Amino acid sequence: MKVEGWLFAAGFFFFSLAALVYWLLSGEVVGTVALAFTSGLAFLTGYYLLFTARRIDRRPEDAVDAEIADGAGELGFYSPHSWWPLPVAFFAACTFLGIIIGWWLVIIGVIGGGLAVIGLVFEYYRGDPAY
Repeated sequence: MKVEGWLFAAGFFFFSLAALVYWLLSGEVVGTVALAFTSGLAFLTGYYLLFTARRIDRRPEDAVDAEIADGAGELGFYSPHSWWPLPVAFFAACTFLGIIIGWWLVIIGVIGGGLAVIGLVFEYYRGDPAY
């Protein structure tokens, strides 16, 4: 994680310098603020990655002499057959379409989207599926 952290830290310095140069050359406020926010986000991400890298074991990606086989094994749990992303996407589309059509559709999209996200998050807390 150290490589990723240093990349984001370098991004912080680059975007800070770019924001300063952009402000001095153009005087535009909106672009300067966007670059400053980008710099802040790069700082937050880099700090988190560097902070976390000190507290976890060394990964194979961080070792210079690592082999491909060192990274073998389980990487995490991925749901093989979940239908919940479909209603999440549908209600997200309803919410954003409701901004154009009417606020009643936004309310339906937010309520339905909240229920769909709850279903997605707690899908495997009910035990094994019945099918």
